[in-house]
Amino acid sequence: MPTSNEYFNVPLRHVAIGEPNEFRHPGTMKAVVAEFISTLIFVFAGSGSGMAYNKLTGNAPGSPAGLISAAIAHAFGLFVAVSVAANISGGHVNPAVTFGLFVGGNISLIRGVLYIIAQLLGSVIACLLLSFCTGWTLAPAFALTEGLSVWSALVFEIVMTFGLVYTVYATAVDPKKGEIGIVAPIAIGFIVGANILAGGAFTGASMNPAVAFGPALIGWAWAHHWVYWVGPIIGGGLAGVVYEVFFISHTHEPLPDF
Repeated sequence: MPTSNEYFNVPLRHVAIGEPNEFRHPGTMKAVVAEFISTLIFVFAGSGSGMAYNKLTGNAPGSPAGLISAAIAHAFGLFVAVSVAANISGGHVNPAVTFGLFVGGNISLIRGVLYIIAQLLGSVIACLLLSFCTGWTLAPAFALTEGLSVWSALVFEIVMTFGLVYTVYATAVDPKKGEIGIVAPIAIGFIVGANILAGGAFTGASMNPAVAFGPALIGWAWAHHWVYWVGPIIGGGLAGVVYEVFFISHTHEPLPDF
C-alpha cells in the first residue's frame, strides 16, 4: 500500500526532459509529421465548416444551427484526426493534450515541444489553405461573446479542456483500458462536440491552443488570445495530474508509450 506522499509524488517522478537525440530519431520525426497532418486535417474540417456556414447564411450571426454544425464537424474531424495518428504519435492533435500527457509522465518534454510545434504549423497551414481555396476569405478567429468576462471565459476553457484531457486519459492512456479499438477516438470526438454545444456560444469552445492559433495568426486577430492558451493548458495539466494521481500512479502498472 503506497503512502499518502507516494500518491502525490509518483506522477512527478515520471516527468522526463528526454534525450537530445530524440530530435533525430526516425520514430520521433514520423510522430511529428503525423501530428502535423492530423492537426491540419482537423483544423481544415473544423474551421472550414464555420466558413461554409457563414457563406451559406451570408455571414449571419451565430445561431443554433451554426452551433450544431460546428459541434458535428469538430466531433467528426477530431475522430478521424485522432484515429489516423493514434498508432504513430498517439493522436494528440492538441497542445493541451500533449501538456496533460507530459505532466503525467507519458511523453518527454523534448518530444512534447516538437509535437506542439507541429500542431501549430498544421493549424496555420490549414488556415492558409482554407483562405486560398475560398478566395482569400479568413478563417473565423475565436472570440469571446459580448458581455462575457475574460475570467468567465478562462474558466469555461479550463473546465472544457479538463473534460477533454480526462477523456483522453480514461480511454487512451490508462493501462487498464483494455483493447477498445476505436472507442477512444469516438469518445474524444464526442466530448469535443458536446463541449462546443455547451460553450461554443460563449468562447467558441477552443479547448485547443493550436486551433485558436492558426486563425489568429492568419487574420492577425489577437484579442483575448491568451485565454485560448492559458485555459486549455491549465485544464489539460489538471486533468493529467488528477488522473495520474488517483487512477494510474498507485497501481504500479507500466504506462503505454506515448
